[in-house]
Amino acid sequence: MSYNILAQDLVEQGPDLYLHCQPDILNWNYRLPNILQEIQHWDPDVLCLQEVQENHYWEQLEPTLRMMGFVSFYKRRTGKKTDGCAVCYKHARFQLVSVSPIEYFRPGLDILNRDNVGLVLLLQPLLAEGMEQKIASPLCVANTHVLYNPRRGDIKLAQMALLLAEIDKVVKTVEGSYCPIILCGDLNSVPDSPLYKFIRNGHLAYHGIGVVMMKEFPQTLPANCLDIIGRDYEH
Repeated sequence: MSYNILAQDLVEQGPDLYLHCQPDILNWNYRLPNILQEIQHWDPDVLCLQEVQENHYWEQLEPTLRMMGFVSFYKRRTGKKTDGCAVCYKHARFQLVSVSPIEYFRPGLDILNRDNVGLVLLLQPLLAEGMEQKIASPLCVANTHVLYNPRRGDIKLAQMALLLAEIDKVVKTVEGSYCPIILCGDLNSVPDSPLYKFIRNGHLAYHGIGVVMMKEFPQTLPANCLDIIGRDYEH
């Protein structure tokens, strides 16, 4: 299960994006119990969350998810950002092999100058008693939230390249030739975008792609909305 739960700090920083919502619906005290009810209803073995506000994670989400049987890992965004990503799994279903937090920010590189992050976990399934554990392949679970700005598909591609490189590194540490991978996240992309094609195909002929084509939502957002996003809200 993958879920962007919309950090309250981001709601308050970018109110122009939520004018279509009633203020009481956006309130965290209203949304939290509904989010938890949704998770409990679907009862996933693996849960990936994006836009998780740090204080909400440690004070509310992590303790509650622990009572629901989850082990959780959290990575806050770098810089002054207060939200991040979490990967949670049922301790009765998996045993942790490794966890790799990823920071996309690279000093001095304009294409990697944002504060987005990711998490990659390697999990070993726990089989029923009497079954041979060696027949169960490890599972790689990755979660991320790439840049939102629809004008900067180039940055999203660079961030995703770092995530896929880390996934490749983690998978290669596994004995054998096959390890299932679950990639979750808020990719802020549409199915015909270069980023989506890069993920699906494993490669992208970047040379010759115009700036306009690198925009993620060229036909789905009105110009005034793009202006608001580009000016005020680049999470």
